[in-house]
Amino acid sequence: MLNYKQLHHFWNVARAGGIVRASERSGLAPQTLSGQIAALEANMGVTLFRRQGRRLALTETGQLVLSYAEEIFRIGSELEGALTNRAAGRAIPFRVGVADVVPKSIAWLLLAPSMQLHEPMRLVCREDKLERLLGELAIHKLDLVLADSPMPAHMDVRGFSHKLVESPVSLFAAPKLLDTLSPDFPACLNQAPLLLPGPDAAIRRPLLHWLEECRISPRVVGEFDDSALMKSFGEAGVGIFPAPELIADQVCRQYGVRRVGQPTSVSEAFYAISVEKRSTHPATLAISRIGQARYGGSDEDDRVNVPSGHKGRNKPERGEREKTGEKN
Repeated sequence: MLNYKQLHHFWNVARAGGIVRASERSGLAPQTLSGQIAALEANMGVTLFRRQGRRLALTETGQLVLSYAEEIFRIGSELEGALTNRAAGRAIPFRVGVADVVPKSIAWLLLAPSMQLHEPMRLVCREDKLERLLGELAIHKLDLVLADSPMPAHMDVRGFSHKLVESPVSLFAAPKLLDTLSPDFPACLNQAPLLLPGPDAAIRRPLLHWLEECRISPRVVGEFDDSALMKSFGEAGVGIFPAPELIADQVCRQYGVRRVGQPTSVSEAFYAISVEKRSTHPATLAISRIGQARYGGSDEDDRVNVPSGHKGRNKPERGEREKTGEKN
C-alpha cells in the first residue's frame, strides 16, 4: 500500500527544493523528513532524489512520482474546498480558459451545462492563446481549457483532450456581397473576397486545402485571430467568412448574413482539455456528459498527451491514443 503521509512529505520537499527549506516551512526536523522519504523509497523500490552538489535533484522516477503527487493532492484540496463551499453555501469556482479562436457562441453552448447544476457555481473565464492557457492548466490555475484542437504534441504537459462536438463548416456573406456572386457554388468563390481565421485556428488548413482541391482562388482580404471580429467584418460586407454549421442560424440572425454554401468534408471540432482522464469537478463532468449526449462527442475520441519525460508510464487506456499532433 502506498503511504500517502510519506508521499506528502516527498511532495513538500520536492516543491521546497530541499529538505532544510521544507523543514523550515513545515516545522518538522530535517531528520524526520529524510527518514520519511527514505521509507517511501524503500517501500516503492525506487530512488527519488540524487545529490547535485549541495542540492537534491529529482531523478527521472522522482519527476514521475512528483507529477502524480501533484495531481493527488490537488484533487484532495479541490475536494476539501468543494465540501467546505457546499457546507457554507458558497459558489464553487470553475476556472475555464477559452482559446481565442473558439467562437463565443460555441463557448457558450459548451459551458452552459456548468451553469445549470444544483451546486452553486461561479464561472471564471479567461481568453488567450492556447499555449498560454495550457501552461496555466498545467500548474492548476485553470480547471479546463476549451480549444478547437487537441493538446499539441510538443507541449511538455500531461493532459487529456476530450472531443465535445464536431460540426460541418459553412461559408457566410452579407446580402449585398452575396448578391454580387453567381449562384454556382463553389465556383462563385473564385476571386471573391475571403476572410480567414488566423494561423492558430485548426479550421484554416482544411479550408485552404478544400479550396485548392476545388481549384478555387479567392482573394484573402483579412485574417483574424478573433472569430467575433471576423464575423463583424463579414457583417459589413468586407468578405465571405467560415463558421460552424452548429451555430449557423444564430450567426445569420446576429450578423444579418446568409449562407453562401457548405464546403464538402470540412468540419470543425471543439475539445475540453484537462489534466486528468476523469475530472472530479462537477462542472467539467456536466460539460463532458452533455457534450457527448447532445453533440456526439465521445470518450472514444479522447487523446492523451504524454510529456517526453513520462514515457515510462502505463500504456494508454482503451479510448486513448498516445502523444499525437493530429488536427481535425
